[in-house]
Amino acid sequence: MPEAGDTAELIVRPARGEDVAGIDSLLRACFARADEADLVRQLCVDGAMVLMMVALDGTTGAIVGAVAFSRMAVTVDDRAIPAVALAPLAVSAAYRRRGVGEALVQAGLDRLEAERAVLCFVLGDPGYYRRFGFHEDYARNFVSPYAGDALLALPLQGGLMPCGVRGDARHADAFAMLGAG
Repeated sequence: MPEAGDTAELIVRPARGEDVAGIDSLLRACFARADEADLVRQLCVDGAMVLMMVALDGTTGAIVGAVAFSRMAVTVDDRAIPAVALAPLAVSAAYRRRGVGEALVQAGLDRLEAERAVLCFVLGDPGYYRRFGFHEDYARNFVSPYAGDALLALPLQGGLMPCGVRGDARHADAFAMLGAG
């Protein structure tokens, strides 16, 4: 019988309407404050949610992980570039360090690439997100309230970074409730 969190029994798929309560419960359990749950709800209300992926325990069907990707306003040479922000990423405590977060992020990035997104930004631990190809150099020179070494970007579409003068990298309005945006 697989242990809790065994990725062999993991199902990763786009979120569905019936997942809303489970996602909200997961976010509230994984973070000290309700900010991330409120953020996801507001992104959905505002129509800024591009993709939400969930990981389910294949035996119980319980939601054990989730990752959100929301629309961003990004410009290069004053041209709008299709871009998204990865946030939040949450994995139930019993399933951490078993590849659940990695499976969620990779499945989301694969889907976004297929849907022609050009850049994905994340504000997070470089040591974790570099494994996917995120790097602070790609985010450097974009004007953002999150600018710094923890703002990372990943060029999709075969890893090609759009050439030109970097402009704004603005997260969806809902991020303002977290203190910047």
